[in-house]
Amino acid sequence: MALQKFFRSESTPAILLILLALLAILLKNSSLAEAYNQLLLLDIEVRAESFSIDKPLLLWVNDGLMAVFFFLVGLELKKEVMVGQLSNIGNVMLPIAGAIGGVVVPAGIYLLLNYENTLTAHGWAIPTATDIGFSLGILALLGSRVPASLKLFLMTLAIVEHLFGILVIAIFYTSKLSLLTLSIAGIGFLGMAIMNRLRITHIAPFLLCGILVWICFLKSGVHATLAGVINAFFIPITIIKADGKNHVHLEELAHDLHPYVYFAVPPMFAFVNAGVILQGMDFPTLTGSIPMGILLGLFVGKQVGIFSICWLVIQCGWAKLPAGCNWRQFYGVSVLCGVGFTMSLFIASLAFGDGVDGSAGQARADRLAILLGSTFSAVMGYLILYSGGNKPNKESPEN
Repeated sequence: MALQKFFRSESTPAILLILLALLAILLKNSSLAEAYNQLLLLDIEVRAESFSIDKPLLLWVNDGLMAVFFFLVGLELKKEVMVGQLSNIGNVMLPIAGAIGGVVVPAGIYLLLNYENTLTAHGWAIPTATDIGFSLGILALLGSRVPASLKLFLMTLAIVEHLFGILVIAIFYTSKLSLLTLSIAGIGFLGMAIMNRLRITHIAPFLLCGILVWICFLKSGVHATLAGVINAFFIPITIIKADGKNHVHLEELAHDLHPYVYFAVPPMFAFVNAGVILQGMDFPTLTGSIPMGILLGLFVGKQVGIFSICWLVIQCGWAKLPAGCNWRQFYGVSVLCGVGFTMSLFIASLAFGDGVDGSAGQARADRLAILLGSTFSAVMGYLILYSGGNKPNKESPEN
């Protein structure tokens, strides 16, 4: 019973993510560091005749599993746009405003410290992300101390930020395009569009086209995770299960995928990317322009940007504070949005490389800054929400 309760808890993926990130750090700073590096460099090849995809484990996670993660994000985004919160502009005014502040201010802080160096300035998007799984997991630990409306605000804000992140990856972190493979990917998109037009609702043909598109993106120079998002937008609102009998809405597909994706992908991503060599990480290293830009962007920029612009929007009468929420709780959630973790590590791998050039899992100050900024935001946000929230209602179960 206890084990079943643990795996059904919304906070479990966040706990697993923390544990695997800590394990990566321990391995990187132990006698097993070389074994850890070799694991990340483990060559995995998929071959069919002359065609092959040959990548180390690190890139299979970053380009493959993260594409599945972004596929789920795309499904959730489409669901919200079609029938959810994002379908009504009145409901999303506050989260959109918060997302704008949560992107502009952290990016501004980072660029303020790095504008003189075009190479370091390339990481400006690192502190703009909110880890939706981690932050919602922390809220789940607080149970009924946090009103459901505030959880919905955080989820919607994070989804809007993910949409922005997708655009950033497409525009700023894509290079060396292959027009041939992109043309083939276009055929895959055209096929899915035609199937939508013909109202084909079986999932299998969409899956085959989606795999084709992912392979083409992988070979084209466009980051493969974008294929996951775009594929999700082509999934019809209604599909049919393999038995041909049960009609399943897109929302149910996202619901079915959610536990598998969130239990596996972010923790695995943290394990292969969070390895930080602590030796030699002295104060001058941590006060460099890159780590300070990331740390201050996450811990200061996110809370200032989100809270201030939302306060202004509410004071102007354009939106209202989430129902049942007080200003202290709202500030606590604004702080919690500084938990960038998975998304920040992912964007950092795009901005500064994956570290597979003979030094997989190479410790960089940017990774440590992400871990510190996310940890500070998580702890401070939790404490504010715990002290400022309503006491749990014993008559109703916690969320």
